[in-house]
Amino acid sequence: MTDLYFPPRELEVMSILWRLGSATVADVREALDETLAYTSVLSALQTLEDKGFVRHEAFGRAYKYLPVVGAERAGGSALARIRDAIFHGSAERMFAQFVSDKKLTRKELERMRRLLADRLKEDK
Repeated sequence: MTDLYFPPRELEVMSILWRLGSATVADVREALDETLAYTSVLSALQTLEDKGFVRHEAFGRAYKYLPVVGAERAGGSALARIRDAIFHGSAERMFAQFVSDKKLTRKELERMRRLLADRLKEDK
């Protein structure tokens, strides 16, 4: 599981599990942006479980599904794919694109600056 990839529907389901911590099929179905059949949501969860990304626990007559893979790990894998595919492997170009976003607040930019400073200290 070094390189994680989630097709759009599976990513949406994982996002719900990351946000809620755990959820039944009905919980996931309710949280989805689109209306899907119960069996479609169950199928997505079972596929994610087969891939080793989620697990389930008995919860009364239902199952609660829990993420096994953290959002940070999945995010790192996704960002690496974006860096390689869109920015030709350049983290600097990707970062420049990211920080040019005018929706970022001054507070967010200052936190990023501190993160960069901390990271630079680690490399000394």
